Amino acid sequence: MDTHEVLNQVPPLEGYDLLGSDPLLADAVSREGGGWGIDEISRWGRTISAPDVYRLADEANRNEPVLRTHDRFGHRSDTVDFHPAWHALLRLSVSDGLHSLPFERSPGEGARVVRDAKFTLMSQIEQGHGCPISMTTSVLPALRANPKLHTEWETRILTRSYDPTFAPVDEKSGVLLGMGMTEKQGGSDVRANTTTAEPVDGETYRLVGHKWFTSAPMCDAFLVLAQASGGLTCLLMPRFLPDGAKNDIRVVRLKDKLGNRSNASSEIEFDGTLAWRVGDEGDGVRTIIEMVNHTRLDCVVGSVGIMRQAVSQAAWHVSHRSAFGAPLIEKPLMTNVIADLELEVEAATLMMMRLSGAFDRAAADPAEESFRRIATPVAKYWVTKRCTDVVREALECLGGNGYVEESIMPRLFRESPVNAIWEGSGNVIALDVTRAIASDPESLDTFLAECGDDATVRIRDLVDTALGDEANARRLTESMALAWAAQLMRRHTPDEVDGAYTRSRVDEKHGTLFGTLPTDLPLRTIAARAVPTF
Repeated sequence: MDTHEVLNQVPPLEGYDLLGSDPLLADAVSREGGGWGIDEISRWGRTISAPDVYRLADEANRNEPVLRTHDRFGHRSDTVDFHPAWHALLRLSVSDGLHSLPFERSPGEGARVVRDAKFTLMSQIEQGHGCPISMTTSVLPALRANPKLHTEWETRILTRSYDPTFAPVDEKSGVLLGMGMTEKQGGSDVRANTTTAEPVDGETYRLVGHKWFTSAPMCDAFLVLAQASGGLTCLLMPRFLPDGAKNDIRVVRLKDKLGNRSNASSEIEFDGTLAWRVGDEGDGVRTIIEMVNHTRLDCVVGSVGIMRQAVSQAAWHVSHRSAFGAPLIEKPLMTNVIADLELEVEAATLMMMRLSGAFDRAAADPAEESFRRIATPVAKYWVTKRCTDVVREALECLGGNGYVEESIMPRLFRESPVNAIWEGSGNVIALDVTRAIASDPESLDTFLAECGDDATVRIRDLVDTALGDEANARRLTESMALAWAAQLMRRHTPDEVDGAYTRSRVDEKHGTLFGTLPTDLPLRTIAARAVPTF
């Protein structure tokens, strides 16, 4: 029997213009030097918003990786089986250069900017497979400390070919790189690592120890930290040795995580595992920090993608769902919520793209290098933490439908905290801001030049307080983020958007939750910017 007719349900948000639906991204890409890639980014956005790609994302997260420690004969295999959807997603991203674009053009030509725009669009659809993509992009610059290794691995990365075969790299059409830094006793305190590196010859070492978190364990090589006789040292550890034999990397177990379910995160152990030194003994932190800087940028890029998708889904829903006689988006309180969320995403988008441009130009511009040194932890701290708040409120806009897996919102919510934890949680990042200021005071001057005169005195007072007592580091970092975001909004958004952000976040006390904007602001105009377009 037909018991009811389906009415007032929202059509799925699929097959739409991801780039065109963002009111700021295309202009920001062009402004930061990536204008040549706008058509490529637009095509990419339409490709990955297709229903089939959303389905792949769902399947990859419902069918989690499976660890195979041994084969059926009892030999150690230490492999991880991924669902075909995972491989399909990685094939898409690798073929479009999300792992390699920054190295395909000279620094300063906007290749990093174009790549980050594409990466943030893909982060709207599926986040887990972005982990090996991000690590590959980030590990390669650190390998410059060993030119031979850098040349060898760059050649293999730039193929844009995804090859999941578990085989020596000489037999593969393309490779991906990973990393393993943290250990169970130290976490972010990598100087407490106990894994040892005993030299075999001038560049080769044998590792004994463990790593507590190694994501994407099927990558072809990993950048790791271990204690050599000269101190903490950075090394590249391949899955296979030059003679084709499997390196002794033992995958102990996979982590049962809150989110990021499509991606395998593992504990691994070494017992005579071979690795090649990157940089000098004792320079491990200094060598690997270049990788950390890049992955922290990707934490921002990924969080912006999660936020944008959540707000797009919310705005789409309330534009097509009616209640109490009118579309939800026309209800004044809902208008306020959507407008408030949109302001947060736009500010985060501008921070992301300004930082991406600085990364692209840093090699040739000392001022940009100085700026990115301090802006990276500021953006990483602020944007990744705001992500969860934004997604939670956006989920509620869908009511009960937002609490159901088919809506994508629960997956976005589970993903939302990961970037605030990965590559240093909040305290580590806030303290990194104070360290950057203490070690390079000119970096603060460079940063404040982008924040406007009104913020300079207030932030300098907070700097003195935070340098004197680290318990103030979070307060300083938040103030720097808000001042920077407000100036970016002032420069690059319409007056009504800038005015609403500055008034609610800087000039007046914003409510504890979203939907608390002053009602004399043009809320409908701002909320309309969040509604996706086809």
